[in-house]
Amino acid sequence: MDIATQSEVLLRSAGYETWTWPGGSVPVVCFENASVVGFLHVFGSGASLLADWRHVQQATLGRHAASLRSAGAKAWNVYALFLAGGSDPVLARQIERIEEDFSMTRKIARGDLRTAADLRRTLLPLLPVLSAPVIGGADYRARLRARLSDVPDDAAVAFLGAASASDVARILVDAP
Repeated sequence: MDIATQSEVLLRSAGYETWTWPGGSVPVVCFENASVVGFLHVFGSGASLLADWRHVQQATLGRHAASLRSAGAKAWNVYALFLAGGSDPVLARQIERIEEDFSMTRKIARGDLRTAADLRRTLLPLLPVLSAPVIGGADYRARLRARLSDVPDDAAVAFLGAASASDVARILVDAP
């Protein structure tokens, strides 16, 4: 999986503007929206990520310092992502601990990214919140009837049946 390209696709679909910066020692995808700016660094292995993330972050921030200084409030929302695919799963916890370093940027760090789903889970803090409704093979009449528990039975039956709106209204008006 091409982590940089897949990341750009996900970030763009979430409304970020993205571009690559070829000046780093590892591939860097820069991204920005109205409230966030960030730099996604892709390492060849988890071991190289652990060895070089501080140096890579410093170089990237140094190169973009002038832009960050003029970013106003957005400068408080700078993210640095450090990602690697195919790394040793044993290093996963060490890589994730990078996120506990609160200096200079907010951090997301993951190794052993193998699938698009892994990458999407990693980028979730930057993606808009989406809720997927769970629609199964439900009996909608029964669910609606349960919600109509405060409505007289004959009005509910008329509403769920073929009665006209005026007939249902008349039943409701005449109800005790």
